[in-house]
Amino acid sequence: MTAAQQTASPTTTTSRFVVALRDRPLLPLFVLLGLLVLTFALLNPRADLEDWFAAALRAAIPVAILAGAQTITMLTGGIDLSVAATASMAGFVAASLYTGPGTVAGIAFALLIAVLIGAINGIGVGVFRVHPLIMTLGMGLVILGAANAYQLATVRTSSGVPPEIRWIGSTIAFGVLPVSLVVFIPLAAIILIGLRRTGYGRLLFAIGDNPIAARLSGVKSWQVLLLLYVFSAVLAAIGGFLISGLSNVASVTLADSYLLPSVAAAVIGGTSILGGRGGYTGTILGALILTVLTSILSSLGYPEAVRQILFGAIIVLVAAGYARVTTQS
Repeated sequence: MTAAQQTASPTTTTSRFVVALRDRPLLPLFVLLGLLVLTFALLNPRADLEDWFAAALRAAIPVAILAGAQTITMLTGGIDLSVAATASMAGFVAASLYTGPGTVAGIAFALLIAVLIGAINGIGVGVFRVHPLIMTLGMGLVILGAANAYQLATVRTSSGVPPEIRWIGSTIAFGVLPVSLVVFIPLAAIILIGLRRTGYGRLLFAIGDNPIAARLSGVKSWQVLLLLYVFSAVLAAIGGFLISGLSNVASVTLADSYLLPSVAAAVIGGTSILGGRGGYTGTILGALILTVLTSILSSLGYPEAVRQILFGAIIVLVAAGYARVTTQS
C-alpha cells in the first residue's frame, strides 16, 4: 500500500461513516435508546422493568407531542417557544371550566384559544416577517400574563383535573400500554403522513430549504406558515391536556419544564434548526431517549437542575454534530 493510499484510508472511512449517518439517521438513535435502557436496567436490578417501561412510555408521549410542534416549525427554519405556555393554558382552562360548562366545553374552549394563539403567531411570522423566535417567545409571555389575569379573575390558584383527562393522561391498560396512546397514535400518523405524503408537507420542506426559491415558484409562504403555527398550537394544547392528566395538576405554569425537552427531542431526532431537513420518527425516538435519560438521572439522585443543564448541552452538541455531518455530506 502506498503512502497516498494510507493517507486516504481514514478520509474514506470517515466519508463512509458520514454517508451512513446521513442515509440511516434513525439507526444511531435506536442504538442509543437501547444502551440507555440497558444502563437503567443495570443501575436498577430490582426494578420492575415492565412497570418502568409503561411509565416511561406514558411520560414520553406529552414530550413527543410538544416536540412534534417543534419539528414541523423547525422544518421551515422556525421554532415555537410558546408551546409550553399554550399547553399550560389549555390544561388550566379545561380544568377551570370543568365544574361549570363541563369537560367537553372546557376542552373545546381551550382548543379555540390555541387556534387563536397559533393564528397570531402565523400572522406575525408569515405576514409581518417577525422572526419566529421573537414572535413565539413574546406570544408565550402574553399567554402567561393572560392566564395569570384569568386565574386572578376567577380566584383560582389551581383547579382539579377533570376525571376524563386524568384517565386518559395517567391510566395504564393491559399493564404496559398507556391510554394516552389513543390520542398520540392518530396525531403521530397525521404528522408522519402529512410530512411525507402530502403537498403541504413538501411545502414545509421547500420553505425551510430555500424560501426564496419557494416564493419564486409561486408558494404563498404566509398561508403555509399561518396553518403551520395554528396546528403547532393545537398540538401544544393537546399535549397540555395530557400533561395535566398525567400530573393531576392544572396551573398556568404546569408545562414550563417541557419547553427545553421539546426542542431537544426534535434536535436529537435529526431535525435541523436551519430548516429543510428532519422528520417526526426521529423526534419520537428523541422523546423516548430523553425520558429514559431522565429516569436514569432520577435513579442516581440528580436534581432537576442537572437535567436542565444536560438537556441544554445535548441541544448544542447534537445540533453542532448534525451541522458538521450535513456540511461534510
